[in-house]
Amino acid sequence: MTSWTGLERRQFPRVNYPCLITIRHEASGLDALLTHTENIGTGGVCVMFKRDIKLFSEVDLEIDLLDMEKNIKCKGRVVWAVKTQSPKPVKAPVYDTGIEFLDIVPKDQKRIADVVNQLIKEGFEKTPFKL
Repeated sequence: MTSWTGLERRQFPRVNYPCLITIRHEASGLDALLTHTENIGTGGVCVMFKRDIKLFSEVDLEIDLLDMEKNIKCKGRVVWAVKTQSPKPVKAPVYDTGIEFLDIVPKDQKRIADVVNQLIKEGFEKTPFKL
């Protein structure tokens, strides 16, 4: 898989943490997709899709941090997408996609920050970009 080394604009640390996320975007035919995050931070998530979602599209997110608390529900906006080759032998293209949180409530954002900070302390790998 190709590494993307584009301009880094993140303001928040992220960790490689595969929590569960459900994404809905009816305009692209994506009624409900359950997948794992590539990484997560208080400002957004990175996921891989089998289809392209138009830049700046708004999506509905439901995030299960696997911390035994209620799922976080908020809106998000696709802020970047990079077409890559699937790591599976099928070689179908996938889209590494960055989604910015839009209307996340402060207590949910703090919950994500607490999880991210705890994972960093435990040695989880930060994303390979400037934090």
